[in-house]
Amino acid sequence: MSNILLFAAGSLRGAFGTLLTAFQAQTGERVETVFGPAGLLRQRIEAGEHPHIFASANLAHPQRLVDLQLSPQVHRFAQNRLCATVRNITELTEPPLLEVLLDSRWRVATSTPGADPSGDYAQQLFDRIEQVMPGQGTALRQRALALVGGPDSLPVPVGRPAAEYLLNSGQADIFLGYASYGAVLAEFPELAVRHLPPSLAIKADYGLCLLAARAQHLAEFILGGQGQEMLREQGFLPANVMS
Repeated sequence: MSNILLFAAGSLRGAFGTLLTAFQAQTGERVETVFGPAGLLRQRIEAGEHPHIFASANLAHPQRLVDLQLSPQVHRFAQNRLCATVRNITELTEPPLLEVLLDSRWRVATSTPGADPSGDYAQQLFDRIEQVMPGQGTALRQRALALVGGPDSLPVPVGRPAAEYLLNSGQADIFLGYASYGAVLAEFPELAVRHLPPSLAIKADYGLCLLAARAQHLAEFILGGQGQEMLREQGFLPANVMS
């Protein structure tokens, strides 16, 4: 029997490593993985590649495959939150985060909108800032740097979180990414993770869709109690948390 082929958002790499090890040990089924920006993975599927299951950092990309009748349904399986990783210096850690983001001295980096849901969530943050502070959200959007996650982005070195790599290589002062990386980033004392205030909080809904019956058991494992607990341990929120 062939391996199960999983296409999954890059932000799931760490969490799914643990989850898939448990799944394979319990079922004897083997899983081959391809991680990357969910939008680019969805484009590959539309272009004719044939994974058995697709896990995205948003609901829109798997829903697109449902709309194309490539899958019967989207299942929300986890939630995440947008946060800011900053260089651990007083000027970036002590003032209110919104004040820091709007200070044009600091280079704000994001992932690439359209190609990577993380970049889309950053755009949602800019929209929300614009609603409460007209002109400021637009200005932030215009100076934000989409440095990773796009088809032409330079690759992030293997084993290095995007936030750590961009900040420690001097390409940015602030990176807008996922809160699930908090535990990993805490290992770098030169960085600090800051959370958005409730009025600006951006939720990320993760969704999967089944593309072949071959992966039915894997989908059930991710959605089941053990899979959900493993995702929680890796910094994700359960799919049933309401905000």
